[in-house]
Amino acid sequence: MTNTIIILTGVSGAGKTTVGKLLAQRLNSPFLDGDDFHSPDNIAKMERGESLTDADRAPWVESLQECIETLLDNGQGAVVACSALKAAYREQLGGDRDRVKFVLLKGSYDLIQQRLKQRQGHFMDDTLLDSQFDALEAPADSLVVDVAPAPEAIVQTIVDCLNVTPAAHPQ
Repeated sequence: MTNTIIILTGVSGAGKTTVGKLLAQRLNSPFLDGDDFHSPDNIAKMERGESLTDADRAPWVESLQECIETLLDNGQGAVVACSALKAAYREQLGGDRDRVKFVLLKGSYDLIQQRLKQRQGHFMDDTLLDSQFDALEAPADSLVVDVAPAPEAIVQTIVDCLNVTPAAHPQ
């Protein structure tokens, strides 16, 4: 795992942050939340219930890409939670496919909607769920994991399917 980047993708409420933190802990690897790379303008827009455009997302994806490239250049791995709903975003983030693995956390609309209604303190307005499902382009080359099981079971599925092991030393 030392030099692999695992990018957890999916709609808001799929569990990217929860699963990502657990996975990073399990792999002794840093966790990066893609939400932290959004501009204040993008966050404000989502708080108002407005969908982001490709133009809004471009600097966000570029910032994430630069971070991932730096990690790869330094021989480091990480777990990254990032919606990356469109193939073009994943392509831009993926660069070195041998060291970047994508995992789509996928759940039914009803399950995700229920989770969003229960979530508190997040800027993403649950009215944007429709636009997220509309924007999602199912990846052909990603591991797809059902989000209905407990987060620990999801982490185990990812570890088993990607055959990843913990880094020797926390990064």
